[in-house]
Amino acid sequence: MAALSRRNRNRTDIWPGFVDALASLLMVIIFLLLVFVLAQFFLGEALSGRDSALKKLDREVAELVDMLSLERTANTKLRDDVSRLSGELQSSISEGDRLKVEIESGKAEVSRLVGDVVKLNALKQQLETDIGKLASQLDDKDQALLAEQELSESARAEIAMLNGQMGELRDQIATLNNALDASEIKAKEQNAQIVSLGKRLNAALASKVMELSAYRSEFFGRLAQILGAQEGIEIVGDRFVFQSEVLFASGAAEINVGAYNQLSGLAGTLIDLQTRIPSDIDWVLRVDGHTDRIPIKNLKFASNWELSSARAISVVKYLIEQGVPANRLVAAGFGEFQPIDPGKGPKALVRNRRIELKLTQR
Repeated sequence: MAALSRRNRNRTDIWPGFVDALASLLMVIIFLLLVFVLAQFFLGEALSGRDSALKKLDREVAELVDMLSLERTANTKLRDDVSRLSGELQSSISEGDRLKVEIESGKAEVSRLVGDVVKLNALKQQLETDIGKLASQLDDKDQALLAEQELSESARAEIAMLNGQMGELRDQIATLNNALDASEIKAKEQNAQIVSLGKRLNAALASKVMELSAYRSEFFGRLAQILGAQEGIEIVGDRFVFQSEVLFASGAAEINVGAYNQLSGLAGTLIDLQTRIPSDIDWVLRVDGHTDRIPIKNLKFASNWELSSARAISVVKYLIEQGVPANRLVAAGFGEFQPIDPGKGPKALVRNRRIELKLTQR
């Protein structure tokens, strides 16, 4: 009986542990189910957000396609506008040439009219003087005749003749006054036409200058992209400035081999640009050589004039070798007389030793 009681007691002790294990397993299963449900919820939210992002991206792509289509249409319109403006520019240039001829002829006509006016004024003064003399003579004769209290036939005839001459002179003066007024009116009209033609010509010239300025800005912009922010190269106003140390050795006019890349880029830009500048714009690239204030004198260069000129000529020759037309290049030497830095220190000397490039009209 004792043994049976111990076996029953052992069996009774197993169930609480088994129940606890089942409860723990059930809690783990519930926890896993909860994690699974939460994962499904967040995954659904993520997929929904991704679908929304894809739809938004599709809308943006459609908008970009529409914008690209509009941009292409605008580019086509701009090309048409450029062609039209080129035609208008050519016609304005022709009109400017015609206006120049008309201005020259108008100036000659005005000069002739001014001469005629001067002659008419002189003739008018002469006629007025003659009338005064005749009137004085007539008064003298009238007084003499009144004193004698008799008029002879010859005196009456002479008086009648003088009166007729005075009438004719008055008619001539009236005719001259009318001609003088007409000449003055015509001269004023000619002057007004000349002023109008001058304004139109100035407007045409200003348009040409603005067009060249646009190409100059493009030229400097492309040079800045090619050469980048390199030390010793800068833009000063409307000029592109190379420090001499970038291109030449000290006291020499031969271009350094290391500077060929910069000058080749410059030549390529010029060659490409000249195909797009209208042929009626007479442009040139001016290459100016400058030195510092320290005098030079050796067997090759007697002064800074010779050194600055030789360096400018070397750059021009290299550009010609690269294919730039010679008639579009100008070389000039300024010596030390055009400094951009008035100082006397080493930095000022370095800045003043330079090669300047300027796109301008001839």
